[in-house]
Amino acid sequence: MKSDTGSGGAATGGNGRQAGGNGTTQGERHWYALQVRPRFEKVVARHLEHKGYEEYLPLYVKRQQWSDRIKQVELPLFPGYIFCKFDVFQRLPILVIPGVVSVVGVARSPLAVSEDEIAAVQNVVKSGLKYEPSSFIAVGQWARVERGPLRGLVGIVVENRKNCRLIVSVKLLQRSVSVEIDADSVVPVSVDGQPATMVTV
Repeated sequence: MKSDTGSGGAATGGNGRQAGGNGTTQGERHWYALQVRPRFEKVVARHLEHKGYEEYLPLYVKRQQWSDRIKQVELPLFPGYIFCKFDVFQRLPILVIPGVVSVVGVARSPLAVSEDEIAAVQNVVKSGLKYEPSSFIAVGQWARVERGPLRGLVGIVVENRKNCRLIVSVKLLQRSVSVEIDADSVVPVSVDGQPATMVTV
């Protein structure tokens, strides 16, 4: 995975129409991941909002031990990254924001983040359930949540017990989120044409 630090230019195909590394054309707005300096996530989010961009900085609550007390703090779910929806051919105003390092992509070509992955993360954050960052998991047993605030969400079951953990991943970042749910609320599903397998919980 590499990042784009260019000035906002784009290659032009043989037909004269510009196209991005993931097949996007000029004028289209998609979700992209921005790599930012450490602890600059909230600063960049404020700048993006001030400039009128649709930004998304998912946070989670963590209990931290201080010298005399335990305090709950809000931390970025994906440290060093923030999501923003924009036209990749007009990215210079974003790249000049203090704290922004690059648009995440491959071989200097920005790659959009799947709308489904963004929606899945948003659903987890809004669910009211306990969630936290997780090691990236690309394979496993897929299941769909049938009941509760995450109804309809598809993810990977990684623990089999009364309260199992469902993993939601952002492949481009190689980062995942785990959310604790009632094991009785999930059913196996097929993904990419693969047959569903029984989820043992």
